[in-house]
Amino acid sequence: QLVESGGGVVKAGGSLTLSCAASGRHFSNYAMAWFRQAPGKEREFVAAVSWKDGITDYADSVKGRSTISRDNARSTVNLQMNSLRPEDTAVYYCAGDYQNVGALRLAAEYDYWGQGTQVTVSS
Repeated sequence: QLVESGGGVVKAGGSLTLSCAASGRHFSNYAMAWFRQAPGKEREFVAAVSWKDGITDYADSVKGRSTISRDNARSTVNLQMNSLRPEDTAVYYCAGDYQNVGALRLAAEYDYWGQGTQVTVSS
């Protein structure tokens, strides 16, 4: 089970840190990612961190403004977002995939999803 927190309303240029807490065993064996879905749009990849070597990957739209990190001891993954823009407004979902290999950006690869947390960026 994945539970997100940390969403909210923030002004453009502000920052937020989203957190995802996982329950269950062997969290370190799961690639973890954040996706988002804005109204009327498809779910899109935001950022991911691999399970084996901690390699991170970011969508171009958030690269340089966001940092994904994981804490295997706490079974958590965070997404820190800076310089937020109105176009970042969306529901953000945490996702996990057991021993994902080379497909961090593909939503279909992820077996576990959280319920989502709303991020609203006002202009």
